[in-house]
Amino acid sequence: MKRLHRDDLFGWSVFDESRNIDFHGLAWVRGGGNVLVDPMPMSAHDEAHLHALGGAATIVVTNSDHTRDAVGLAQRFGAKMLGPRGERDGFPIPCDGWLGQGDTVVPGLVVHEVAGSKTPGELALTLEGTTLITGDLIRAHEGGRLCILPDAKLTDSDAARSSARRLAALPGIEAVLVGDGWPVFRHGAEALRELVDSFAGT
Repeated sequence: MKRLHRDDLFGWSVFDESRNIDFHGLAWVRGGGNVLVDPMPMSAHDEAHLHALGGAATIVVTNSDHTRDAVGLAQRFGAKMLGPRGERDGFPIPCDGWLGQGDTVVPGLVVHEVAGSKTPGELALTLEGTTLITGDLIRAHEGGRLCILPDAKLTDSDAARSSARRLAALPGIEAVLVGDGWPVFRHGAEALRELVDSFAGT
């Protein structure tokens, strides 16, 4: 796995040829048990690396389109699986618990629900107040510039933009780690402001 902007954060990626972007999995290495977010399938090298770092205790899936290899990794590492409360009735994989606005996954990792995306109750996460982790709605199809899903894929474009504005208003965001596309490791708040400024007139 690749070390990210913090010594305790690691990521691994799979290139999606149909969209020409990377899809990312994230691992937060912590003393109380490591947390994975939207984990992609892992190479043997990356899985051995994760084992060496202590495995995984918790897996968070932000939405039903990001189940990826969550089930397989949960089985191999004995991790509990958490999904979005808004999809509880029809979620495609079994979960041990459900998350919604304001919940704490583990100390330091807080849940924010977004509305209007492809699926109800999609999750975003803030890590210790400085790193925003997003699922599907906020993404980056080119380096250094955030975007949101196109209107054709949104269930409610006004609600989606309102959710993005709410996330952009969070204080102290330094990095934005997207599930799809390019991460923003520095000046995350500025990138979020540029994103919401692009909504003008829409």
